[in-house]
Amino acid sequence: MHLLCIGQKISHIYALLLIPLLLVSTIDDSHAASYSINPTNTHIRFAIERFQTSATTGGFYDIKGQLQYDPSRQTGDISLIIPIDSLNTGNPSFNNSLTGPEFFDMKRFPLAQFESTRWYFNQDKKSPQVTRVDGQLTLHGETHPISLTATKFDCYLNTSIRKDVCGGEFTATINRTKRNINKFA
Repeated sequence: MHLLCIGQKISHIYALLLIPLLLVSTIDDSHAASYSINPTNTHIRFAIERFQTSATTGGFYDIKGQLQYDPSRQTGDISLIIPIDSLNTGNPSFNNSLTGPEFFDMKRFPLAQFESTRWYFNQDKKSPQVTRVDGQLTLHGETHPISLTATKFDCYLNTSIRKDVCGGEFTATINRTKRNINKFA
């Protein structure tokens, strides 16, 4: 997921959205299973390419949210809340710069949010797989469409905790300047 570009001549941020989820309720009338995001295992990772030679990695943690998912009907709905103060690059000074007023402006915009609008599946009738999830990402006070491409996504019975779980990895690209994050643009 390209979230933003930071620093001089930085062209992109590459991030991988990892969404392990835990089942919290049984199937309802719509036959969709309900899952709660497991904040311990869910995070958004990114790599910032700088000067076309090196990359700085980091992530957002403590993600919260809900998932409704029904592969037989090929439907899904997910909402995520991303706390900006959970950003961590391993460098406290860089963290402060990214969460400061020139980039994420955490004091004015403490949360980012994602709400899905449409799910796409392959054409396998016996085992439909998620290929893409479209939605709206609100970041830095701006809401714009985004497409998450599924590199992995599966739901299964986790025998160690004896619950149905879903897990996946998604990638996306966004333009940070559309969200008024313009430093070094």
